Amino acid sequence: MTNQSILNKGQQYVMNTYSRFPIALVRGSGSSVWDADGNEYLDFLGGIAVCVLGHCDPGLQAALNQQTAQLWHVSNLYWIQPQVELAEKLVKLSGLGKAFFCNSGAEANEAALKLARKYHYRQDQPQRNQFIVFNDSFHGRTLATVTATGQKKYQEGFAPLPAGFVYADYNSLESVRRLINEETAAIMLEPVQGEGGIHPARSEFLTEIRQLCDREGILLIFDEVQSGIGRCGTFFAYQSYGIKPDIVTLAKGLGGGFPIGAMLASDQAADGFAPGDHASTFGGTPLATAVANYVTETVSSPHFLEEVQSRGAYLRQRLNSLTDTRIIEVRGMGLMLGIEFDREVRDLVEICMNLGLLLIGAGPQVLRFVPPLNITTAEIDQALAILQAALKEWQ
Repeated sequence: MTNQSILNKGQQYVMNTYSRFPIALVRGSGSSVWDADGNEYLDFLGGIAVCVLGHCDPGLQAALNQQTAQLWHVSNLYWIQPQVELAEKLVKLSGLGKAFFCNSGAEANEAALKLARKYHYRQDQPQRNQFIVFNDSFHGRTLATVTATGQKKYQEGFAPLPAGFVYADYNSLESVRRLINEETAAIMLEPVQGEGGIHPARSEFLTEIRQLCDREGILLIFDEVQSGIGRCGTFFAYQSYGIKPDIVTLAKGLGGGFPIGAMLASDQAADGFAPGDHASTFGGTPLATAVANYVTETVSSPHFLEEVQSRGAYLRQRLNSLTDTRIIEVRGMGLMLGIEFDREVRDLVEICMNLGLLLIGAGPQVLRFVPPLNITTAEIDQALAILQAALKEWQ
């Protein structure tokens, strides 16, 4: 099938929930993908920060193939060996206490919200059911997580939204303080806002938020669905800040392309859940956790993380060297970077695609770079050459 024939069938049979680009990607290897017409692209999108080891990594293939020959699915009514092994790895890496597995970032965030409320309920404080979240955040597409998302465009048409969410300004401790009361259950935030424009938290802001939560008996939830799994140069983004949350959520890169989500919590917070309080039929299946075990082992290696930091610094340096007068700022951490322009970037994204480079926006005026974590400097140079050519064409 050609790009056009797939597009035609897709428009006829697939629900219209995405503004899709007019190509169908059918094959991938490393940092490259090919469409149905045989055109090659350098992929600096990686399924939106998902393909942390690139496409069709041999180690990932081997882990999946080995598990497919053993066991695909059993209920979580039974212990699942690779799930237990993954939980141990993530708990030890995070410094937290227990893991819960699901299928996506929205599910992980939904679980975190439920856990926070149930925790306070079990502490005989059922009035603590309100969440402080942040403007320009993004936490998912379920009714609860889209309400937690501080962007009206994602909420339009879904009223009435669930109660219990109030919105602070990111990186503003004073705006958080004004919202705290006896009903506050948790503060939920992204250490680096992704869809909101690649905004890292200030170190002093997160430190003060942690101290505030400790003083007030409030749980601190970090959404690392996009910023975790080595993306920011440490396995968890919060490790760059020297603090630890009570709950952290993961997805995207955890399975390297295979759907899986996770919520990790301190032992104290995890005690909020008892059997029957929360569940997921497909959460932590043998297939998903076998793949995630390989990703976790690979990405958590000190050498691998050093390389992420090095490649991230190199990409940032190359982006900072661009002299286009429309650029306002380059920002981000590790290999989660963005360029803010003084205008919308949709046309620039399409020009880059036509020239063989896949990128996406993070908000209307930010060009986002979330390539595979094992991207090479030669591939970064190739991407920058394409970007420079696209900037010349972009009007």
